[in-house]
Amino acid sequence: MKAAASPARQLAGFIAKFDPVMQKRIKACRAGLRKQMPAAVEMVYDNYNFFVIGYGPNQRASDAIVSLVADRNGTSLCFIYGATMADPKKLMHGGGNQVRFIKLPSAATLATADVKALIRAAIRHGDVPLPKTTGYLVIKSVSAKQRPRR
Repeated sequence: MKAAASPARQLAGFIAKFDPVMQKRIKACRAGLRKQMPAAVEMVYDNYNFFVIGYGPNQRASDAIVSLVADRNGTSLCFIYGATMADPKKLMHGGGNQVRFIKLPSAATLATADVKALIRAAIRHGDVPLPKTTGYLVIKSVSAKQRPRR
């Protein structure tokens, strides 16, 4: 029986489904988020519509703080409880009851002072604090059928 691929290898395979420009953007955005939240657990979902990496204090999706979301058209940063967060610069989009998002044309958007401030606010807004340890990667869900990533 063949051993299952490590989470890191599985993640690399999911990202490889995208065109090279998107691969680079996803990797850069992931690195930027990991830098800002080194203690967060990265929860990976390779779903039908989107490729998602959620960031939270544990493996419970309901405790997630933000998610990096990608499809073949672009990347976004979703604030899981963004509807109840202050957004003084009106950077977040969306009209649902819970989630708000910011489009990420590049990873540089994550490094702006305003977006960093929103990420810090989202961390403070969470019900469960981030742990003091270093985070890790876990593959949560892989859909057999998916929309094209390229």
